[in-house]
Amino acid sequence: MGNELHVVTGAFGYSGKYIAIRLLEEGRRVRTLTNSTGRANPFGEKVEAFSYNFDHPEALVESLRGAEVLYNTYWVRFNYTTFQHEAAVHNAAVLFEAAKRAGVKRVVHISITNPREESPLEYFSGKARMEKALIASGLSYAILRPAILFGKEDILINNIAWTLRHLPVFGLFGDGSYRVQPIYVDDLAALMVEQGKQSDNIILDAIGPETFTFRGMVHSIGEIIGRPRPLLSMPPALAYAAGWVMGRLMGDVMITWPEVKGLMADLLYADSPAAGTTPL
Repeated sequence: MGNELHVVTGAFGYSGKYIAIRLLEEGRRVRTLTNSTGRANPFGEKVEAFSYNFDHPEALVESLRGAEVLYNTYWVRFNYTTFQHEAAVHNAAVLFEAAKRAGVKRVVHISITNPREESPLEYFSGKARMEKALIASGLSYAILRPAILFGKEDILINNIAWTLRHLPVFGLFGDGSYRVQPIYVDDLAALMVEQGKQSDNIILDAIGPETFTFRGMVHSIGEIIGRPRPLLSMPPALAYAAGWVMGRLMGDVMITWPEVKGLMADLLYADSPAAGTTPL
């Protein structure tokens, strides 16, 4: 059992790394599919690295052959000039078809809270279409829907902490009353690995044990890092513009306008029992 092959997409990235670590701790053989086969492998020889090969389905099938479980973290945070959500949705469908042809027994897939095909936000509509493609594949599946991840490498919460450390006030998008349910990345990885051992099809809101308003979360982060700041309600477009300027100065993307709209639409909240146990 311990020698079964498990494949993780993006094991050199954020959530995929934590999934790979947990699988290795259980004695599994781990392989990753990645766009970064040329970069240093943080796992050394413990994790084999193969290219995604979306344009070469036969090669993609062979890289999945013999795998018991595929843990899919594949996605794109926002539209780039050269790569967009639409392409990610297409590639995911190719991946699921390849997994089926390769005889993969189960797919454990990361989605997002409240995905809807008719959503005007591509992040949420794209995630809904990926779920639909996985379900239509006929493969055994577990779909986990996290809201926000937190951990050493996360983006949103670390950007909030950076802002609190460096600015005298924090500008909220509107009144900050919309809700968020952050889950610790290793809790999500534990849920993914546990679902890899099951066989029943399931869709699970993978939310943490705490529900915050966005205002309350920012306040809590300030308390945690010892930098409580006044929280200023601002017109959303103005707060976003300030974040855009800071991102340009840092050479990073602090937050995107679709992410702001998703937050304010309460899409990062689900009326479900907590799946994670680690508090912020």
